[in-house]
Amino acid sequence: MNRDHLEGGVRHLRGRIKTAAGAVRGRAVDQLDGAYDQAAGAAQYAYGEARDTVRDLRDGGEHLVEEGRARFRDASERGHALADEALERGQHYRDRAVRHGRTLADENRGTTLALVAAVAFGLGWLARPTR
Repeated sequence: MNRDHLEGGVRHLRGRIKTAAGAVRGRAVDQLDGAYDQAAGAAQYAYGEARDTVRDLRDGGEHLVEEGRARFRDASERGHALADEALERGQHYRDRAVRHGRTLADENRGTTLALVAAVAFGLGWLARPTR
């Protein structure tokens, strides 16, 4: 409740009292003055209501903006965390593949050498001039 809200309500009530008193006394001027105060009080009261509504909307809007900022920060932090996790997993799998490849190369050196020798012998045998 603000000043306009309160003063408008008081002025409206005072206008109703003036209008009623003018009617009882039979004085049209007091009735007219009371009606004027009633209308002015109602307008001031409505203005005070509008001010309260605008303030409430502004406060709600500020709350929504702050909530949006907080959600953006949370999403940004979550995105960075996911990117870091993906990078770590990628490095882990890369290191694992390199180790596995080296292990296979070490274990199969003899087999690879024998296979290369067999292919070379076969190509040499096929390429000789006389069979």
